[in-house]
Amino acid sequence: MKNKIKLVIFDLDGTLLDTIADLAESTNQALHQHGFPIHPVNDYKFFVGNGINKLFEKALPEGAKTAENILRIRQSFLPCYSQHNTNHSVPYSGIPELLVQLQKRNILLAVASNKYQEASLKLTAHYFPRISFVKVLGQREGIAPKPDATIVHEILLAAHVHKEEALYVGDSGIDMQTAHNSGVIACGVTWGFRPRSELALYYPQFIVDRPEMILDLIDKSSRE
Repeated sequence: MKNKIKLVIFDLDGTLLDTIADLAESTNQALHQHGFPIHPVNDYKFFVGNGINKLFEKALPEGAKTAENILRIRQSFLPCYSQHNTNHSVPYSGIPELLVQLQKRNILLAVASNKYQEASLKLTAHYFPRISFVKVLGQREGIAPKPDATIVHEILLAAHVHKEEALYVGDSGIDMQTAHNSGVIACGVTWGFRPRSELALYYPQFIVDRPEMILDLIDKSSRE
């Protein structure tokens, strides 16, 4: 890396937190409530990543993917997920320690997610209370979701950091596209919801298998 990394921006679901069981449970409950078939938990790893409306669209059966049905599922999902989104979700092994170490090194930290804003704030505060994030941004009305670069540009502005000094960390092709679209350094992680092969399609500068490898990247950037 040519520049010292001053800011690390993390995706949330599949990168910092394993949230798939709670997302699946609440979506399945909403689908069942409206008479639609439900799905195995593992299927949801390929439904999530583009915001909850896209999640519902993918979860609905062919012929039922209408705006009206998406709204119905959303209205049933939100109160259920808001109440139960910490039932099974957990930080990935090594993530809390990574965040603490980055903070100790005075690296700025942020979250850029396609999870809706209220849940992004709640889960980040719940699982990482010792971490002072510059910004935690989720999906908000009127703001284009990732892979649009808007969310990353907002974070760069708030952190007063140039794009060349920022590392974006995520587990999906959407995340790698987001990094490329915003001009920041892309780092894919293999412990999340999507396979390494999906990450590799977008040629990120780095792909890591363990959280501590991100710390190595940061330390290397400070020595160069």
